[in-house]
Amino acid sequence: MRPVAISVDTPEVSRNLASKAGYTFPILSDPTAETIRRYNLLHKGGGPERSDIARPAEFLVDSSGTVRWTNFTEDVRIRAKADEMLAAARGMK
Repeated sequence: MRPVAISVDTPEVSRNLASKAGYTFPILSDPTAETIRRYNLLHKGGGPERSDIARPAEFLVDSSGTVRWTNFTEDVRIRAKADEMLAAARGMK
């Protein structure tokens, strides 16, 4: 398993964020929010200057592409805890 993030930010902004935060996983750029809309995760006007952003969400997807675990929130400050995600991932094996 490996984490991957999707953001409306440009690749350059995502690279800078990853560098500053020490992230080693890929952050995919979805500036038109096409994929974000497919998962019903668009938060219209939720970003700086009322820009559209993705709602916070985490998914665990198995090797067949089936979503096995999700965590959604309306608050960008609330995320799944690492131990929650790791326990769910262990349960997928």
